[in-house]
Amino acid sequence: MYRIGDEEIKAVERVIRSRQLFRFNEGSKEVENFEKELAEKIGTKYSLAVTGGTGALICTLVGIGAGPGDEVIVPAYTFMATALAVVAVGAIPVIAEVDDSLTIDPDDVEKKISKYTKAIIPVHMLGLPSNMDRILEIAKKYNLKVIEDCCQADGGSYRGKRLGSIGDAGAFSFNYFKIISAGEGGAIVTNDETIYERALIYHDGGTAFRAHSVTLKTPIFIGSQLRSNEIAGAILREQLKKLDNILSDLRRIKKAFMNCFEGEKNIRFIRSNDIEGDCGTTVGFLFESEAQARKFAESEGVNGTVLVDSKKHVYFDWDPIMNKRGSHHPALDPFNLPQNKDLNMNYSPDMCPKTTDILSRTVVVGMNPDWTEADIMAKAEVCIKAAK
Repeated sequence: MYRIGDEEIKAVERVIRSRQLFRFNEGSKEVENFEKELAEKIGTKYSLAVTGGTGALICTLVGIGAGPGDEVIVPAYTFMATALAVVAVGAIPVIAEVDDSLTIDPDDVEKKISKYTKAIIPVHMLGLPSNMDRILEIAKKYNLKVIEDCCQADGGSYRGKRLGSIGDAGAFSFNYFKIISAGEGGAIVTNDETIYERALIYHDGGTAFRAHSVTLKTPIFIGSQLRSNEIAGAILREQLKKLDNILSDLRRIKKAFMNCFEGEKNIRFIRSNDIEGDCGTTVGFLFESEAQARKFAESEGVNGTVLVDSKKHVYFDWDPIMNKRGSHHPALDPFNLPQNKDLNMNYSPDMCPKTTDILSRTVVVGMNPDWTEADIMAKAEVCIKAAK
């Protein structure tokens, strides 16, 4: 979260004074209006607000009909929730390498496809767009669905199209650590009516009792409780108004920061699939060795992170996945289901050596949209000194 203030306070007060905190009460409009505004911003027909990014991923997977007997390809570098969402719907996550853009490697994706593959989830990690041209090409070739994990890339784009609008569906997060935030929150976007209706039904266990139930073409099934609420909706409406200015400032500052390194032979940045669409939240430095990366990250004033230390963002630290503990009850565990017995669940800490190598040599430094020119220069000087 970068910017929050009086606008959000007034919005929350408005909701509390209305006494309409539940999104499906008659007269409740905050969540509904946020969904309309988000869909317009991203450029999709449908949007559905939910409780968080994990819930958004689960809803999109339910939306495409993923379940037991299906494999879903996920990157080896992402928050563990990407893989957990796959398990939550009864499917099996297949882990693919990332490349030097820190996003899923299309070549490895194609190698991991089997007759059981249902979908690919490219993750736009750190606001960095995945290679969506290649991903869509592969998906079309093998008749697969594409779910964009945009949880760290609110408002980002790829070749002029907003992230989330390119695949079959997109999932967003609005928790405290994201570009815009309501403390917690998430959303899905899609142009597919069936995906939307299935997600809508699943996210609300009370769908059968809602006024909109009679308009649905999809038969109502048992769902969960991933509904947003009017307070979150009101906050997110104000946050959404700020999104493009936040991104503009982040991108301007990232560009100015990177320009400071022109002519510096010791500096190499990670590759970008679309530098203009990158959200600008971080700058990634790629070194020749892990020792160089650690020396740089630990230098005074750099405040960098060696990505292999990201814990829950690196596949070998996903303990419940690595150890195949997929449910609170063994009879419900996707790793034990007979429908999944022939699927690829051969996990090991060394299964993605390319990813481990890249992450061990990559250091990211966070950007701040409120940095002054002096702040940018000071940070750059520290990093230049540390790289020598």
